[in-house]
Amino acid sequence: MTRLFITVLYCLTTSLIWGQTQLEMNEKANKDYQKADKNLNIIYQNILKEYNKDTTFIRNFKNAQRLWIQFRDAEMKAKYPDRESGYYGSVQPMCWSMYLTDLTNERLTKLKIWLTGIKEGDVCTGSVKVKP
Repeated sequence: MTRLFITVLYCLTTSLIWGQTQLEMNEKANKDYQKADKNLNIIYQNILKEYNKDTTFIRNFKNAQRLWIQFRDAEMKAKYPDRESGYYGSVQPMCWSMYLTDLTNERLTKLKIWLTGIKEGDVCTGSVKVKP
């Protein structure tokens, strides 16, 4: 409850300072998520292209991504369980999008390693390519 109060207070303060409505903040948070999701999909597709000859990796990688999506969705439901309308207040769409963006950016960071590679000499590279 304290976290919700702080979030609402932050939103109200931001609204007064910057003149944004809650709807505008909700829309911005959603746009931020859409951008993160688009970047994640680009990186995912680039990994598939980069490693296309390693069919075992591709199969396992696709499975891992499918399971990550299931995890992400379950994590969202755990953080924001279905409640009656208005339970989380008007900030809920913004908070939902912000958390979804955080989860997506965390995954994006983890996926990028397959494209950037790991420094030569690291004996734990697994399926990740070695940096040139």
